[in-house]
Order: sequence, then structure tokens, then C-alpha cells
Amino acid sequence: MLHVRLALAVPGCWLPSGLAGLRVLRFVRARLQSAITAGRRLRQRALRHFFLPSFLPLLPSPASRSLLVANLLAQLAFGLLAMTLCLPSMQEWGALFGQAQGRVQLSFSGYVIAYGGLQLVYGPLSDRFGRRRVLLVGLALAFAGSVLAALSTTLDALIAARVLQGAGAAAGMVIGRALVQDLFEGPERTRVMAWIGMAMGLIPPASAIVGGLMHVRLGWQAGFVLLAVLALLLMLAAWRGLPARAGVAAAPSAPAAAATAQAAAPPWWRSMQSSYAQLLRQPTFLLYALVLSMTTAAFYTFLGGAPLVLGSYGIGPEGVGWYIGCIPLAYIGGNYATSRLVRRTGEFRVMLAGQVLAIGGLLLTAALAAAGWHTALAFALPLAVLGVGHGLLMPTALAGTIGVLPALAGAAAAVAGLLQQLMGATGGWLVGLVPHHGALNLALMMLGFTLLGALAQWGLSRSGVRSCLLPG
Repeated sequence: MLHVRLALAVPGCWLPSGLAGLRVLRFVRARLQSAITAGRRLRQRALRHFFLPSFLPLLPSPASRSLLVANLLAQLAFGLLAMTLCLPSMQEWGALFGQAQGRVQLSFSGYVIAYGGLQLVYGPLSDRFGRRRVLLVGLALAFAGSVLAALSTTLDALIAARVLQGAGAAAGMVIGRALVQDLFEGPERTRVMAWIGMAMGLIPPASAIVGGLMHVRLGWQAGFVLLAVLALLLMLAAWRGLPARAGVAAAPSAPAAAATAQAAAPPWWRSMQSSYAQLLRQPTFLLYALVLSMTTAAFYTFLGGAPLVLGSYGIGPEGVGWYIGCIPLAYIGGNYATSRLVRRTGEFRVMLAGQVLAIGGLLLTAALAAAGWHTALAFALPLAVLGVGHGLLMPTALAGTIGVLPALAGAAAAVAGLLQQLMGATGGWLVGLVPHHGALNLALMMLGFTLLGALAQWGLSRSGVRSCLLPG
């Protein structure tokens, strides 16, 4: 037979015609696959450019990820900063406005109630309308509240401004946590949460120190001016540095069935109501939430009363923050101990150790005050033991709270957060009802909340709830 050879523009030069055709098909298929892969990469890059801030590269570098983490930390910390920056000034507001100290404490309680209550609203709204949009609205409210507080000439106006400020600042806490869930996974998410825990421990003492110095040098309004400026900067950071919506962006070619299913879903408020009703029918969840909220109430009682006790010891606004730091800094140490102990001893035993330390620290504080040790160090140092106990209690109680019904972890965290803030506001309000010429009354109030938390933990042990905890 006559073999015909064809010259083809294919690598391999001269081939028999049958083999040449096969080689051409393989060559074309390889080029098509390369084109499809390049198109997919281009589409992913376009989507990332749409959903990521303009100043970040399309393939995020470690530096851009660090900027994102710093942005989230700032958004999360703003609410706690706004809560504690004015604490040193509160010991002088009564004389400044001519009002009783109990009424002054309403500025703290009002902020905490608004800060906790609005957390139940911002989460579902951000799921429906986008993270960034809702966060910007919250920061705008916080800015308005800060400006109104700085301009207040009466205590009633200041209380109302603080409520507005707390309502706005709540957005950063809720949406910041949601964005950590959206944008990070695996070990990176754990690392980011560790940074958040450390920041939350450092903010109260640092802000109290800064607030006291500003009060002495610039006046009590200076702290609110600073918060207004920070709110504006955080709005800019959120607009430029955070994604508009939750999770991963949907592809432009998503099927219409997804939109139909979303439209057929029940309204967000009905789903929220159903989730919360289901949680409130769980006794185990309520007991865990009680442990968590009573621990928070003891800490907020300390925050509200410490400036008054220290003032009775001759410590002015500029020195309050240095002593307030005893509990938060010890709390960081307790958190570290929890991460080391929980796998060896189990969560329930870590919680028990936390209760023992918390009660022991408060008993020592009360005993020293009753014995006539009326000094700032005799007040602050025993409370460091309480801080370590809280560091053991809070992470484990929170894990138990959201672990009762894992499918409703978000709703559980929201309800627990609301209960924490409500009980914290109650503690801050009760501080103003009794005199604080020493540490005894404050220590007994904190001890009362702590004993209620210990009673709730006893109820957990009696109900055999150990099986709901993570294995030790």
C-alpha cells in the first residue's frame, strides 16, 4: 500500500496521516483545557476584586490578611472601648451634674442594655442585607451618640446619648464575629479568635488608663470626642476593608432555583423567633447561660464600682485604670490555663476550678476590707485571683452554651450575649444603690452574683449534663 505522509503544523513533524489526526486532536484538547482553566481563574479574580476591598491584591498576601485581621479586631474592640473609656470620669459626674451616684450609674447600665439588646437584631439583619451595610449603620449611630454625649449639659442627656452609643457599638461585636466565621477557617480561625480574646482582655485596663489621663488633662468630654473620631475611622475602614456580604459570593450563573428558594423561605424574624423559643425550652442551655451571665455580672459590677471604691481610697481618675487592670490581665492568664488544662481534665472540672478561685478571691477581698485594710492594693490584688477564675469559667461556659444545640449555635450565642449584658447592666445599676467608702459592699455584691453562678453549675452537675461537654 502507498503510505501518504502529510506535513502538519504539529510538534512531531512528519507522521502517518492517522497518527497525525490523533495528535492534532490531543493538541487542540490541551489548548482548550488551558483556555478553560485560564477563564476560570480570570472569573475568580474578578469575583474577588468585586467582594474584596480595592486596596487588597486579588490574591491576598500575608500583609493584606494582617490588615483584615487588624480591621476586625478594631471593629470588635470598639464597643468595649466605648464602655470603659469613661469609667474614670463617672466618679466625678455626680458632683458635676448635681445628681446622686445611683443616677450616674444609669449611664453605664443604659449603655450595656442597648449594647446587649441590639446584638439580637444586628446578626439577622446582616445575614439579610449584608455585613458591611449594617455595620456602617451601627457605626453611624455610635458616632452620633458620642457627639451628643460630648455636647451634653445634663445627666439625662448624657444617659440618652450613652444608650444611643451602645446601640450603635453593638454592631461591631456581632458583625465582627460573623466575619471571622465567614472569612477564616481551620487553624487560621482559631488564631484570629485567640487574638480577639487577648484584645478583649487588654481593652478595659488600657481604655480606663487613657480615659483617666484625658479626663485630667482635657476634661471628661475628651473621651467622647475620641470615640466619635474612632467611629468615623472605623466607618472608613469598614467601607474600604471589609466584604459587603456574608460568606463566599455566589456565582453570576447561579440557578434561578436558589433565588426562588430564598424567596420562599420564611421571613428572618420568624426564623429568629423559632430559634430563640427552642433554646429557651432547653434547661441545660439556660443553666449554662446563667453561669455565663452571672460571671459577666460580677465583672461589670466591678467595672461600675471600682472607680468609686478607689476614689474613697484617694485614687483619682488618672490612677483608676492601673488598678482596674487586675482582673482583665489575670483573665488572660486564666484563658491560657484553660487552653492547657481542658484536654487533660475536661471542661466541667475547669469550670469548677474557676468557681473556686472566683469565690476565694472575693472572700479574701471582703475579709481584708472588713479587717480594715483600706488600701488600693488590698482591693485590687485579691481580685486578680477572681480574674484567673473568670478566665477558666468564661470559655468553658460559652462552649457549653453554644454546644447544647449545635444547629442553633448562632442564636445561642446571641441569647447568651443578651443575658450577659442584661445581668451586667443590673450589676452596674445596683452599684449606685449602696455607699462605697470601702471595698466591702462591692465585694459582697460581686460574691452574690458569683454564688448564683455556682448554684447554676451545681444544677448542671445534678442534671447529668457532663455528656454535653467536649470530652476531656
